[in-house]
Amino acid sequence: MDDTPLSALFGALVALLATSAFFSAAETGLMAVNRYRLRHLAKEGHHGARLANSLLAKTDKLLGVILLGSTFSVSATTTLATIIAVRLFGQGELVLTFSTLSIAFSILVFSEISPKVIAAAYPERIAFASSYVLYFLLKVTQPITWFVNLFVRAILAILGLKPNFSETVHAVTMEELRTIITEAGNFIPKKHQSILLNLFELEKITVDDVMVAHTQIETIDFDAPIEAIANQIATSHHTRLPVRAGQAEEVIGVLHIRKVLHQVQSGDLTIEALKEVMSEPYFVPMGTPLYTQLQQFQENQQRLALVVDEYGELKGLVTLEDILEEIVGEFTTQSPSISTAFHRQNDGSWLVDGATTLRELNRKLKLKFPLEGPKTLNGLVLEYFEDIPEPGTSFRIADHTLEVIQAQDKVVKSVRIVP
Repeated sequence: MDDTPLSALFGALVALLATSAFFSAAETGLMAVNRYRLRHLAKEGHHGARLANSLLAKTDKLLGVILLGSTFSVSATTTLATIIAVRLFGQGELVLTFSTLSIAFSILVFSEISPKVIAAAYPERIAFASSYVLYFLLKVTQPITWFVNLFVRAILAILGLKPNFSETVHAVTMEELRTIITEAGNFIPKKHQSILLNLFELEKITVDDVMVAHTQIETIDFDAPIEAIANQIATSHHTRLPVRAGQAEEVIGVLHIRKVLHQVQSGDLTIEALKEVMSEPYFVPMGTPLYTQLQQFQENQQRLALVVDEYGELKGLVTLEDILEEIVGEFTTQSPSISTAFHRQNDGSWLVDGATTLRELNRKLKLKFPLEGPKTLNGLVLEYFEDIPEPGTSFRIADHTLEVIQAQDKVVKSVRIVP
């Protein structure tokens, strides 16, 4: 060693520092890489991703070869630095102390902090590039790592730990998945983010939140004159209408308008003809989650359901379109009754129908009404006053100023909202 030129010793020292830096960067890069993106790239055929995924499936062996190389590099670096210091300044405690501090600083800056910071910033690049070298080293040093891991497994057994890295499953909860989608940024288009987040809400939202209230359902009364029924069918803006009959006005079926339009036009419409094409009503209980109802629509091949309470009393109507709108947003086609529920005033306020759902208000007007209690604006006002307020009464809910414009038949008909 005394005959070795100093330039060669310094070159070897730099090489050892670089080797140690490689293992530090490789460890951080592989541990910081996104496992789900890694698996996706591996399935797509990315060779570096496949190697990285294979290495991470054997984490104990991977850490063994990384720490083996890192420990060897650091030990050799310290020894070589001591030799260089003695060659330059001679022996002595001060020389050894200076040598130790200098090499510790060099290792810390050049072989630990800097490469790990770089690897944390660019985990994919570092992980994929280093996987080629580590995969080869893992094969070459397999006997050594196996021997070392014997002691590691013995210590783990003493501590009562039995890690199984090959079967580790990185499960994601719904809330974690929601956070991933929310923070995806430009990787997922805003519209796609909105749809995915709305899908998660389907388990929390029930048919009560989106149904049309029973007071607003357009129905056909079989006890009415046939001329009135024909006129209603010809002018209806809906494709399906519930059918009522009897003094109790019970719903006895659902009529598909298109199936009888030709009879209406020809003047041959009869109650018997309507009964022949009328389908059985499809009832669902209140409180059914929208996701469950969507599945039931698919399984039963239905598009319209009548919502009833525990006593079988009709409370509302929900359609497949109502659920789809909760996922993808509103469609362009709306009936006049829906489109007239909101009126923008000159002063910036909104004149709103009292039967409008709070969920629809929050979505369309960007308001913040509470959704835990009443489902409609009328219900919210009645709960607030615990009585029928007089027209002209103003109050505040959720930082919004509301004014009762019309109240009739124990129902708040219209409300002015100042956002």
